[in-house]
Parts: sequence; C-alpha cells; structure tokens
Amino acid sequence: MSQSAPPPQPPQSGPVAGNPYAQQAPAPAPGTPYPGTPYPPQPGAFAAPPAPPAPVRNNLVLGLVAALAAAVAAAALYGVIAGATKHEIGYAAVGVGFVVGVAAGKAGGRNPALPVISAVLALGAVYLGQLVGDAMIIADHFGVSFNEVFFKNFGDLQEVWKKDADVKTFLFLAIGAAAAFSGSRKASR
Repeated sequence: MSQSAPPPQPPQSGPVAGNPYAQQAPAPAPGTPYPGTPYPPQPGAFAAPPAPPAPVRNNLVLGLVAALAAAVAAAALYGVIAGATKHEIGYAAVGVGFVVGVAAGKAGGRNPALPVISAVLALGAVYLGQLVGDAMIIADHFGVSFNEVFFKNFGDLQEVWKKDADVKTFLFLAIGAAAAFSGSRKASR
C-alpha cells in the first residue's frame, strides 16, 4: 500500500519558504487609520454607543390570558392526579400555583397587579382541581360517568367538597396562591 502524497507545488517567492502568510501585507503602523475608515480613532472615544436596554414588558391583558389558560390546564391536571391517587397532594398544589404565576409573569411582565391576579387564579385552579378529583372519585365509586357527577350535579359536588374540607384543604389553597404570587414576581424579572 502506498500513501497518497500532495501534488508538487510551484516554488513560492518570499522571505520564508513554506510560510503561507509570508506574502500578506504588513500590519499598519500604530495610530494609522484602519482600512476603510477615513480618520484614526480619537483618544478617549468609545468604539460604539451602548446597546439600548430591553423594552419593559407590561401587558396586563396578555398576562391575564396566559394565567387563565395555565390555571385551567393545571386545574385539570391536578384533578386527574387527585382523582387517580384518591389523595390531595401538596406538591401538586404548589405546582399549580407556580405554573399559573410563571405564565402570568412571563407573558405579562412587571405589571404589579399580575402577582395578585395570579394568586387569585391559582386559588380557583386548586379549588377546581379538588372538585375534579372529588368528581372522579365519586364517579368511580358509584359507577357513573364523570360528566354526570361534575356537570349535572355540580351543586351536590360542592356540598360534598364543603363537608370534606379540612385544614389541609385550605392549606393547599393557600400554598397554591403563595406559589403563584412568588412565581409571577420571579418570572417577570
């Protein structure tokens, strides 16, 4: 086997044989203008103006819509988790609140009303999730459909929730609201 060899090169002229950079033009002397600029840089001058600051996001309506969409989705997921496990899970309430708060903060920016709005929406989302979970448990226990329990007997479902509510239930509501408030403030930075 033979190794391939590069083709023969024509002889190069220049001060150093074999150096491909030997034929470049020399660098300009210090203090001379750069190629393409008419004047040398002035002493103490900045090279370019600073970039403008990023625009401040402050869109209340967009933040409200994003928080509402996140609240509905998170409530459904929280309800499915509570219904499948037949237990209320505190970390899930934190997740619901945080998702609602982050959605409001990222979409709406630094509007001071958004943390409060996201906390209220998180309260509603955790409550709705608990109702969905209760409806799933009741539907499974009595062998009826979820739609019949949740939509046709919603008043009765709320009465069951009121009777089952304890300190832990209200603690999860408060945790979800607090997570939404802090998540919204942190996401808007």
